Amino acid sequence: MKHLHGKVALVTGASRGIGQAIALRLAADGARVVVNYVKDVEAAAATVSTIVASGGEALAVQADIARRDDIRRLFQTAMAHFGQLDILIANAGHAVFKPLADISEEDFDATYAVNARGTFFCMQEALCHLGDGGRIVCISTIGTLLNLTGGACYFGSKAAVEQFCRVAAREVADRGITINTVSPGFIETDMLRGVLDGGEPDARAALIAMTPLARLGAGRDIAGAVAFLVGPDGAWMTRQNLAVDGGIVSR
Repeated sequence: MKHLHGKVALVTGASRGIGQAIALRLAADGARVVVNYVKDVEAAAATVSTIVASGGEALAVQADIARRDDIRRLFQTAMAHFGQLDILIANAGHAVFKPLADISEEDFDATYAVNARGTFFCMQEALCHLGDGGRIVCISTIGTLLNLTGGACYFGSKAAVEQFCRVAAREVADRGITINTVSPGFIETDMLRGVLDGGEPDARAALIAMTPLARLGAGRDIAGAVAFLVGPDGAWMTRQNLAVDGGIVSR
């Protein structure tokens, strides 16, 4: 039996990139999946179709987690359709990479609205619906340790998420709910390609050179770590920040 059979997972930002890889992996492990997206309805529909074609069950729900009303509607829709919620993967993110002196108020607000505020209220809403033994995993970044130039706004917003997870995990431990963070390294995504395309020509090679395992990561690398944390073998892990980065950082 697939070890997530009978579970329902909600993945924010699941129409592409890391979120899509996570949604596909959890579905392969037997979960019914809510595929959240903001704008790309075709990509979300394709993700759902892939899951269904493999014998799974999924529902695409449009919602902008920067908006509190959208968050409520997202969870209400998930509950109305599936009748339960067992897993939240807070993956949706917004990134701006500029020197701190160049970050505008609009850059700051857009980043924190999704990464910090949106994740906070997704976690809060999830805790209203998760049963005992539920799982929450939030996606952060090893940038909160690397402190690379240009990342102050983005890394700061993700550092807030890491603190949300550590504190909330203590608050709900008596319900058997685990809350962990996964911090990816350099992953082949549209977000990373956007950063590299505007940078130095040898930036990609430099990132690979920083990585002891000598390659950029793939979405499936992060999905595997998430699947472990929400599966039965991760039941005694909580308040942890798991770096999945090919060996760049060590705690």
